Amino acid sequence: MQERPPSPHPNAVMRGLILLAALLCLALGVIGIFVPGLPTTIFILMAAWLAARGSPRLLAWLEGHPVFGPMLRNWNTDRSISRRTKWSAAITMAFCAAVLFIAPVPLWIAALASGIMLTVAVWLWLRPEPGRGPRPTADPGGGDDRPV
Repeated sequence: MQERPPSPHPNAVMRGLILLAALLCLALGVIGIFVPGLPTTIFILMAAWLAARGSPRLLAWLEGHPVFGPMLRNWNTDRSISRRTKWSAAITMAFCAAVLFIAPVPLWIAALASGIMLTVAVWLWLRPEPGRGPRPTADPGGGDDRPV
């Protein structure tokens, strides 16, 4: 069931600040498409959440976008994330974790960042995938399958 988006904030100054935050999240999400380690999905979801409170026009644009629209519809419909997005995020995070352990950074920073990425990856893989509801049991009707 899709929720009705909230009304934009009644204060014009707050609407402007919320719009600015939405645009910043959108920019970070777009940059995340090209920069390994910077997530895309979460920033686009945040941009949509903020746009719903600051700019219905930006929200409509995001929902109609050929790349971002399906992601937002999946999330709004059943809080699902596509398998392609999960794999892309997991591979990118694994690559970034490997780079952290090779780079000249303190070991505790590499371990902490890798732990955070692992936590995000687990959460991500626990989200359902679009169109994949619970599987039916072997005998949904309660009877047996013997011919009469």
